[in-house]
Amino acid sequence: MADQLLDQVRDIVEAPIDYEGQRLAELITTVLLGASGIFAFFIGFMTQDIKLTLYIGLAGTAVTFLAVVPPWPLYNKNPESWLSPHATVSGLHIDVDGKKVG
Repeated sequence: MADQLLDQVRDIVEAPIDYEGQRLAELITTVLLGASGIFAFFIGFMTQDIKLTLYIGLAGTAVTFLAVVPPWPLYNKNPESWLSPHATVSGLHIDVDGKKVG
């Protein structure tokens, strides 16, 4: 019972993302955290309230978390086509320390 529930959660959380999706997620993280930090600083400076600054910073972090951590479909728009594990390449010879590997 617990294994089935864990498998369902794992299927939801472990969705694939591609390299472009990783780049996009990093860009979104940088922009959102930077913008929320600057916004929190200026609002806190104008109101002279450190508590408000921290709440705005935490809200920006929460929004960033929700935007980046779940595997949204927009992060897998350019999937890579990998060779199958049993694919063979003819005419390729690999030598490692004088021993033929491939």
